[in-house]
Amino acid sequence: MRGDPARRPHTLVPPPLVYAIALGGAWWLRSRLPWPLDPGGAARPLGWALIALGLAGFAWALAAIRFRQTTVNPYKAASCLVTHGPFRYSRNPIYLADWFVYAGTTLLLGTAWPLLFAPLVFLAMRYLVIDHEERHLEARFGDEYRAYKARVRRWL
Repeated sequence: MRGDPARRPHTLVPPPLVYAIALGGAWWLRSRLPWPLDPGGAARPLGWALIALGLAGFAWALAAIRFRQTTVNPYKAASCLVTHGPFRYSRNPIYLADWFVYAGTTLLLGTAWPLLFAPLVFLAMRYLVIDHEERHLEARFGDEYRAYKARVRRWL
């Protein structure tokens, strides 16, 4: 038994690790089994732009969380529900920002391997991280979270 989800989320894997394993595996495979991704001359600038966009989104979400004086740690209990800033548009703006960084890094690596791993990353995030966080938020904030969930999409 995992315990009371109202106490804290029971996240099964650190979220950044999911993306890091996929990108690390892609980087390793790139040198052993090349699978080039060449979207043209705009790939590097677009890659850096996507990474910058992801980092900006992360910073915006982090500022919203810090403003409400709650935690960004997926293993600790939320002290309040954050619904302003980027959380007005997405229930998971940090993970959305991570996807921008993932896409940008894919372009910089110049290999299609991260595209093959993307569905696995999505499934791992959905079932090993997000489901646990949502159970925690629903147990902790009840109708307030259910109303928020009804009006704000998970991604965009």
